[in-house]
Amino acid sequence: MNIITIISTWIIPCMVMLVLVTATLKRLPTYELFVEGGKEGVKMAVSLLPFLLGMIVSIAIFRSSGALDALIGLLQPVLATVGIPSDIAPLAFTRPISGTAALAITAELIKVHGPESFIGRLASTMQGSTDTTFYIITVYFGAVGIHKMGDALKVGLLADIIGIITSIIVVSIVFLQ
Repeated sequence: MNIITIISTWIIPCMVMLVLVTATLKRLPTYELFVEGGKEGVKMAVSLLPFLLGMIVSIAIFRSSGALDALIGLLQPVLATVGIPSDIAPLAFTRPISGTAALAITAELIKVHGPESFIGRLASTMQGSTDTTFYIITVYFGAVGIHKMGDALKVGLLADIIGIITSIIVVSIVFLQ
């Protein structure tokens, strides 16, 4: 085994041990605090469920209604003019909505085009350069009771657009020359 494998295998158990030893040395009720944290974690998970369910249903409706395909169809002439492969458009639109759906699209693009292809590299870079903005705002802001999320949504979507554009530019420069 190399050193990286050894470190990655032992880092989490060592961190847990460090926390337990520190709590014991400070004479804290370690087990009771652990149980209390577990209770709070369960409460948080239960409070997230309605927001998560709403997001999942919304994504399913958006995809199965054909709205995503219609939107991509409208933008294909513009994408072709700019030189962006139309195969990557579903990923660009899905990524801010759902990480799981975007990962499935990325896997399909890599399966069809190959990991060393321009589209495979672009999909991988885009997957790492953007985030699930709607998911984050819906679930996490809802869980902590934030109701005014307009500015956060604008900034999050702007960051996604910048990530998409930047990934296209960088992959084009690095891999098409």
